[in-house]
Parts: sequence; structure tokens; C-alpha cells
Amino acid sequence: MKPAAFDYVRADTFDEALATLAAEGGDARVIAGGQSLMAMLNMRLARPKVLVDIMRIGDLDRISEERGRIVVGAGVRQAKLLAWSELAAKLPLVALALPWTGHEQTRSRGTICGSVAHADPSAETPLCLIALDGEVHLRSARRQRVVAAKDYITGMMSTARQDDEMIEAVSFPIRAGSGYGFREVARRHGDFAIAACAAIAGANGIRLAVAGVADKPEARDWPDLDGSALDDALNAFAYELDARDDIHATARYRRDLVRQIGREVIMEARRCRA
Repeated sequence: MKPAAFDYVRADTFDEALATLAAEGGDARVIAGGQSLMAMLNMRLARPKVLVDIMRIGDLDRISEERGRIVVGAGVRQAKLLAWSELAAKLPLVALALPWTGHEQTRSRGTICGSVAHADPSAETPLCLIALDGEVHLRSARRQRVVAAKDYITGMMSTARQDDEMIEAVSFPIRAGSGYGFREVARRHGDFAIAACAAIAGANGIRLAVAGVADKPEARDWPDLDGSALDDALNAFAYELDARDDIHATARYRRDLVRQIGREVIMEARRCRA
């Protein structure tokens, strides 16, 4: 299929982009990498009247460290963050997860913030953002605001972004002294995750975040459980996610994956912490 007709605005400044969003409201969509949005346009799942291209806006293609957080601008492509020399040291979990995001070709175009904006429940970047208690930096002609990732993602491909807002950046806290683990199961490497688990082992216990099972990534915090206590916690979490059967996997299989790879990533995170 081909997209429905739309107007195209290639913004050179924030003011130009935000003025278009303010004027067009829900009829406008922001495009950066376009790896998710273009497919939706082609299938006519999205029919905006105006596309606002933000990739010429200065300072969006920037990775910086600010007040103990790594801030990733809306123009930063997935390949650029993956190639960043400090990624493994500053954001080890993201370094583990990003190679599972699509394929080399799509990562060369897709952006970190675009994945968060799309809020696919199987996507790796929103999973990492939830696991790490990240934040989404939103900007409109009216205001700038920062929203916690757990509040920003409200459901399947649904977010708290207002129609006149765009994502300016996302930020991940640097958590020194913690261990990390990541596993994903998909039909093929780079396909949508049937289930993905990210674990953080810190001084105060364990956090496990899961994507691909519920309508959005979910996380749970536990003390340093082991043995049957950990099995019970994983089993309860698997059922709380309310998995459903679909063409890719059964709900039962997804629950089994949460129990199995959830334990694996927790053990991996503990080894890394040690």
C-alpha cells in the first residue's frame, strides 16, 4: 500500500516544528528515523495531514552526561548510541539490549527517541527506559516538561504525550555498582520480541523488567530472592502480566519465558555485580 496524502514540513528550528504541532494538533506527526512510522503510513494505520521532519534541528543529534544522567537527543540514531565509546561503561543495560533492536540497516536510520515515541510493547529501548527509571523530555510551544518513563508509556503504542508536544530527548540514570542482564526470545534475531527480560542487581535488591508480554513494559522490584522464593516471585509476575495468545506465541509460552529467562537475567546481573 501507499500512504494517504500528507503535507511535509522540514523544520530547521524548534520554533518552526513546535508552531506546526501547535497549529495542526492531532493531525500532525513528528518523523525522525521513520522506521516505525513509515510502515504505519504505508499500511494507513496512521493518516496524519502533516509530517514534521525534525532531523535538521540543531542539538538534537547529541549524547551528553548531565547531573548523573545520560541524555540522548531526539536526533540520535540507534547506531550512533550503540557505537558511542562510553555506552558500556555508562549504560551497560542499553549496551546489552541495543544489538537486539532491529537489524544493522534499520539501526542506521531509526532513532532512540522514535522507538520511545512509538511505544511498541515489544521494543527494547522502552524496556530499558522502564527498567532504569528513565525519563522522557517533552517540549511544546507552551512548555517543557519531564515525565517518568513509567508514566509516559500508558499502553500499547499509547503515551502521555500531548498533540502539540514532541520528544526532545530521553535520559537514563547512571547506576554505578549495579549488575545487568538482558535476554530476548524472537522468531529471528531482530524480529519483534515474543518476550524480553532486563534485570538490574543492586545493593538493595533486584529489578526485573519484561517486554513483549503485556501491553507495555512492566517492572518489579524484589529483595535478593533465591531458590523457591525467586521462582514464586517470577511465577506471580508472569501471571500478573496477563499474557494473551496471538499468532506468534501462546500466553502459556510467554509465561514460561518470563520464568525461565527472567531467572537467567537475574543470575547474569548478580554475576556482573559481583
